[in-house]
Formats: sequence, C-alpha cells, structure tokens
Amino acid sequence: MTEYYIHPSSIIDNPSSIGARTKIWHFCHIMSGAIIGQNCRLGQNVMVATNVVIGNNVKIQNNVSLYEGVILEDDVFCGPSCVFTNVINPRSQISRHNEYSRTLVRQGATIGANATILCGITIGRYAFIGAGCLVRTDVPDYGLILGVPGTLKGWMSRHGYRLPNPDENGIMVCPFSGWHYQEIEPQVIKCLEWPEDKPLPSTL
Repeated sequence: MTEYYIHPSSIIDNPSSIGARTKIWHFCHIMSGAIIGQNCRLGQNVMVATNVVIGNNVKIQNNVSLYEGVILEDDVFCGPSCVFTNVINPRSQISRHNEYSRTLVRQGATIGANATILCGITIGRYAFIGAGCLVRTDVPDYGLILGVPGTLKGWMSRHGYRLPNPDENGIMVCPFSGWHYQEIEPQVIKCLEWPEDKPLPSTL
C-alpha cells in the first residue's frame, strides 16, 4: 500500500519520486525524473516535467504546468492556471533543450491565479504574486507584486496579509498575527518574531 494517493486517471512516469501523504488528482502527468515532496496537493490537470523539484506542503491548483527548470521550495502555493516558462526566446524551428532557465520559487511564496512567471527569475520567501500578474524580474522576500507588468506595491506578512505603512520606528505589524516586520535595508524585509535562520513551526 502506497503512502500517497494518485487518482486512476493520472499518469506517473518512472523513475519519479513522490513523498508521503501527497495527493495527485485527476488527469495529472508526472514525468520521469520529477521530485515531489511530502504532503503536497496537485489539483486537476497538473503537469510536472522531468527534473522539476517540488518541496514539502506545496499546493498546486488546477491547470498548472511546471516545466523543466522550475523549483518550488516548501509551502509554495500555485493558483489555478498560473503559467511558468523555461525558455526566454522560443522558436518552433530551433531546439533549445540545452538552454532551459532555472526559475526558483522560495519557501512560502504565493502565485495568484493566471499569473505568468517568466523564466530565469527568483521569487522570494513569502512573496505574494497577485492574480493575472506578469512577473519579469526577481521578487524580494515578502514582496507584493501586482499588475501587468508586475511591480512591487508593498509587503505581505508570512500569514498572507498586506503589511501597513511602517510606524515611526520603521515597524510594520501584521494585522492578523501581530508579528512585526522591518525593512532593514532597501527592499530587504525581516520578520522580527521569526528570523530566517530559525526553523519554521509546523503551522503559523
């Protein structure tokens, strides 16, 4: 008896790695060489290409394709029909299989529905990409990206709430958790309650 669930309509190519308690729902395709961590949820019609790496506790909603070169760290959320790429200048007549770019989505980041992520960039920890955005450049930790093209519009807490303007001491307080954040240098945000080098709790 396996430790994970795969719907009978899905196709899993071997060799691939799927962690315990992961659920893969209808009409998914996991290609050989893909690595999927523990406690993940893949919705309907998700494709995971060769050599894609998915961490633990990742949620991928319907109609998402993860092409070779994409890496999702732990606790990432991919909204419905968000789009990843792996070649910056594709041509049907020219093979670019040796030119795939790496796209890294760091721990805890959220990518909204129908957002498009160009290849070769890094989305920082706990960043939040709004629905329908076009992301063309690296995103800092906790960054809130909105619009087309996507631009930095503010900061999000680890709990997924927009941080208010800083007080006279430069502190931003999450309206949900009460955790404190501070911009220690331009576009570098730190959470004062939970430093980056401290292991995260099982739940926030």
